[in-house]
Amino acid sequence: MHILATELASLEEAETALDLGQSPAEVVVLSFSDSDLSALAAAWRQEAELLPSLRLASLKKLRHPMSVDLYVDRVLSGARLVIVRGLGGLDYWRYGFERIGDLARDKGVLFAALPGDDRPDPRLASVSTLAADKLARLEAYFRAGGVDNLRQGLRYAAGLLGRDLDASPAQPVGALTVLGAPADTRPQAMVVFYRANLMAADMAPIEALLEALDGQGLQAFAVAVGSLKDPAIQADLARLIEQRRPKVILNTTAFSALREDDTTVLDAADVPVLQVVLSGSAREAWEGSPRGLAPSDLAMNVVLPELDGRLLTRAVSFKAETAIDPRLEFASVRHEPLPDRIEYVARLAAAWARLGATARRDRRLALVLSDYPARGGRTGYAVGLDTPASVVEILSLLRDEGYDLGERQWHADDVERLLRGDVDHIEVRLERYEDWRSGLPESLQRDLSETWGTPAQGFRLPVLRCGKVLVLLQPDRGTRQDRKSGYHDTSCPPSHAYVALYAWLREQERIDAMVHLGTHGTLEWLPGKALALSAECWPEAVLGPLPVAYPFIVNNPGEAVQAKRRLGAVTIGHLTPPLSAAGLHGALAEMEGIIEEYAAADGLDRRRLSYLEDEIVERAWSNGLAVECGLVRDEPRRQAIAKLDAQLCDIKELSIRDGLHVFGRTPDEPRIAALAAATGQEASIRASAGHERKALIAALDGRRVAPGPAGAPTRGRADVLPTGRNLTSIDPRAIPTRTAAAIGTRAAAEVVRRYLQDHGDHPRTLVIDLWASASLRTGGDDLAQALAYLGVTPVWDAASGRVTGVEILPLAALDRPRIDVTLRISGLFRDIFEMQIALFDMAVRKVAALDEPAEDSPLAEAHRTGSDLARVFGSAPGSYGAQAADLALDGDWRTRGDLGAAYLATVTHAYGGTDSVRDAGAGFRDRVSEAEILVHPQDDRERDILDGDGVADFAGGFAAAAALLGNEPELYHLDTSRSEQPKARRLAEEVARIVRGRLTNPRWIDGMLAHGHRGVAEIAQ
Repeated sequence: MHILATELASLEEAETALDLGQSPAEVVVLSFSDSDLSALAAAWRQEAELLPSLRLASLKKLRHPMSVDLYVDRVLSGARLVIVRGLGGLDYWRYGFERIGDLARDKGVLFAALPGDDRPDPRLASVSTLAADKLARLEAYFRAGGVDNLRQGLRYAAGLLGRDLDASPAQPVGALTVLGAPADTRPQAMVVFYRANLMAADMAPIEALLEALDGQGLQAFAVAVGSLKDPAIQADLARLIEQRRPKVILNTTAFSALREDDTTVLDAADVPVLQVVLSGSAREAWEGSPRGLAPSDLAMNVVLPELDGRLLTRAVSFKAETAIDPRLEFASVRHEPLPDRIEYVARLAAAWARLGATARRDRRLALVLSDYPARGGRTGYAVGLDTPASVVEILSLLRDEGYDLGERQWHADDVERLLRGDVDHIEVRLERYEDWRSGLPESLQRDLSETWGTPAQGFRLPVLRCGKVLVLLQPDRGTRQDRKSGYHDTSCPPSHAYVALYAWLREQERIDAMVHLGTHGTLEWLPGKALALSAECWPEAVLGPLPVAYPFIVNNPGEAVQAKRRLGAVTIGHLTPPLSAAGLHGALAEMEGIIEEYAAADGLDRRRLSYLEDEIVERAWSNGLAVECGLVRDEPRRQAIAKLDAQLCDIKELSIRDGLHVFGRTPDEPRIAALAAATGQEASIRASAGHERKALIAALDGRRVAPGPAGAPTRGRADVLPTGRNLTSIDPRAIPTRTAAAIGTRAAAEVVRRYLQDHGDHPRTLVIDLWASASLRTGGDDLAQALAYLGVTPVWDAASGRVTGVEILPLAALDRPRIDVTLRISGLFRDIFEMQIALFDMAVRKVAALDEPAEDSPLAEAHRTGSDLARVFGSAPGSYGAQAADLALDGDWRTRGDLGAAYLATVTHAYGGTDSVRDAGAGFRDRVSEAEILVHPQDDRERDILDGDGVADFAGGFAAAAALLGNEPELYHLDTSRSEQPKARRLAEEVARIVRGRLTNPRWIDGMLAHGHRGVAEIAQ
C-alpha cells in the first residue's frame, strides 16, 4: 500500500504578518478578548512592584504563522509562564498553540492553554504543560473576570514561578447584573451586554445607549451576562423579562444563543431583538470599508445572531487604543461609541416599541411594490410571486385583523391600475421636498445635485390609499431614460422623486411600518456600505429608522441577506411556485409516440422498423431537434434515435413552474400535490400559507418572528418548510461544507468528462461564475467545485465545522492535470465571502508554487514565468452586476463587441492576496482570452437560465467578451439540482431545452395566464 503525500495550507497564512515589537517578560498572556487584556493591565498596575514582569498581546495580531514565529522567538523564548486564552478551541489558533507547546517542552516553560468561551476543548490541556488542577485554577480567574479576580490570578501565576505571594480563589460575580432605574410607566427597553465590559469598566457604549433610549421616551435598563447560553442566568433572566415586559430588546452580545430546542432565553419576551454591534475594529477601518465590518465581526455579530432571529441595526462603537504603557509594552483597547450611530439605533428601537404599542386600527402602513427590473410590463415584479393578488390577500388579512382599510373592498384590478399609474396621485411640493432634502448629510445632497441637478418642480406620485394603509410603487432609482445604468449600480444615487416618496411617507404620512413586497426592490441596493451602515449610506438616508417587513422567496438567501443587513428587515420567507414536469407537447409529443412505436416494433417487423427509423430522423431534422442533439447526417439510425430519445426524456423531465405563489394563500390541491412530489413535505406545504400570514401580522404587531433557514425546497432542503419564518443564512466560515465539497467534486468531474467528450483532451483553463445566493443555498458546492479543479480539498475544524485551510492533493490522486481556475464573483459574493476569497487565493498560490511540469499544472508554469496569479475577479467594491444584459436590453449598442466591452468594463478588480483588493481589469481580460471553458452552475429547479437576465448578464457577457478578444471557449451550463448526478450541457443545449420544455409549453403558458397582469409579465420576460 502506498500513501500519497498531501500538503496542508492554513487560512492563517492569508493574514498579514506582524511584528509586535515587544521584549521578553516573565509572564506573557495572549487573549482574543480585549476586555481580558485591559483588566489584566489594570490589575498588574495595582501591584506592579510585587508581580512578575508582564507582556500582553491580542491574538488578533498573531494570526499569520510568521507573526507567531517572530513572537515565539523574540518574546516567548524568554518567558517563564505563557497563558493563552483562545476562542473556539485548539483549531482557532492551532499553529500558535502547537508552536508554544513545543517551545514550552523544549525549554521548560510553563504553558497554560485555556478556552476563551463556554465550549471546553480537551485538546488544549494536552498541549499545556501545567497540571489539570493548575489549569482549572487559572481558568477560574478568567471566567470570573474583572480587575480584582485577575489581580489574584496574577498573584497565583507569581506563585507558580516561586514568588511568595498568597492568592485568593476566584470570586464569581453574580451571573446576572441589572443596571438602571426600577420600572416606571414608560415602555421598557432592555439592553443586553457582556459582563466583561462591566468588569473591565469599558461601559461607554452601553451608557450612551441607555441615555439615548431614555431620550426617545423609553425606560431603558441593562443586563450584564457572561453568555446568553449560560444555564446559570437563564432562569433569572426569564423572570426579569416576565417582570419588566420590555417592548424591545437591544442585544450587544455576539454569537447565537440557540439552545438544543432551537429557542433562546430572549424568545419569551416575544418582541424584536435588535442586534447592536460593538465592533472589534477601529473606527477608521469601518469608515474606509465598503464592506462595513471585518470577517470576524460579520460572523460573530451578524451571521450567528441572525440564526436567533435578531434584526441587525448598526455598529455603534469601535475599538480605540490608549497610550502604550512602557512597562507592559502594551496599549489597552477600549470601546468608543459613535454618537450618531447610537442615536440611530435608539430611534429605531423606539419605532419598534411604538409600533407594538399602537392599536392596529391606528397604525399607518405602507405596502411598497418594486419597479425592478423596470422594463415594459414588469412593474410590480417579484420573483415567483403574483404581486397584485398578494396585495389583495394582505389587505384582506389586515382588515380581518382590525386594521383600517377604509369602506370599500380591494381587488387585483385596483392594484393593476396602480401599476399603470391610473390612480390618484399625491403631490409633494418642491418647497417641502427641499426642506426634507436639507436634512440629508451634505455629501448626499451634493451627490443628488451633481447626478440629477436641481428639481424644477414638485412631484406627482401614484398612491392607492386604502384607509390607513397606502399601496404604492417604488419610483425609478434613476430616470426612465437612464435605466441602462442598472438597478444594481451602487455608484448612482436615487432620483429626487425616489427620495421624495420615502420622505413623504416618513415625514408627512408618519407611517409606523413598511412592507416591501417580494424579491426584490431597489432600496437595499442603493449606494453605501454592505452592512453596518453610516449616515452617509443611501438606504439609511432614504428609509430612516423604520420597521420593515419584507416577504421574500424562500430559495434566495443571498438577496434576502441584503435586505436583512442593509434595511434591518424582517424577511418573511414565502413558498416558491409549484413545479411540475414539463412533459411533451406538439411535434415532440408526436415524435415520442413514434419512438414508442419503433421500440415496440423492434425485432418484429424489419420493414416497418426501417420506415419508422427514417420517419423519426427526418422529423428530427425538420423540427430542429437533430441539431440540438448534435446529430450528423450520416449518423447510424439506431444511434441517432437513442440520442433523440434521451433528449426527449431530458425535456420531458424538466421542472417548470405551474403559475405563481400568492403570499398567504394555500395553493390548490393539484399544486400542493406537485410541490409535495418535488419536496416530500405535504404537511409543511399546507401549513406554509398560515405561517406566512401569522408572521406578517406578528412583525406588524412589533412581535418576534421565529427564524428559519433559506434554501431550495426542491433540492432536499426540508428544513426551509414551512415558510413564514424570518430567513437566515449560514456561517460563511463553514463554506464549503463537507457535503458541498463532495457535490462540488462530482460536479467538477462532470465538467471534465463533458470537455473530454467534446474535445478529446483535458481542459487547462476555465472561468466559473460564483453567486452568493447559490453558495448560501448549497453550502458552497460551487466554490468546492472550483477547488476540485485545482486538485485541492477544504480542511475543516473538527468541532465547529468551519473551514480552516486546504489540502493539496498530489497529481497521482487526481489522475488528471490540474486546471487553472478563475472565479468571476458577484458583488454579493464579494461582500459576504471575504474569507472564502482569501482561501481560494491562497490555494491558487500554493498550487502554483509546486514543482510540477507545465503539462500537469498550468498554474505552476504561470508561476515560473512570473505571470500574475490573481484568479478572483469582480466589480469594484460597492457595485453589482455585469451590465451586459442592461446594455443589450436598454442601451445604445451596435455590435456584439459593445456588449463584451461592457462586461469587461465592470470586472475591474482582483480580490484576495495580501492587498485584499486591487485594480486589475487587464488581468481579467487575460483570463477571458485564455479560458477554454466558462462554467455557469445552477443548483435549483425553481428557476432556469431564461428567468430574468442574470445568466445573460454573466454568461452572455462573458461569451461576447471572449469573442471580442478572439477566443471561442466552451460555455457549459452545469445543472447540480440533482446533486447526486450533476449534468453539464452546452449553454445552447440548455437554452433549447428551456425553450421547448417551458417557453412554448401550453401548460406553463396557461399557468401564467391564470395570474393576469403578473403572469403576462412572466411570459413577456
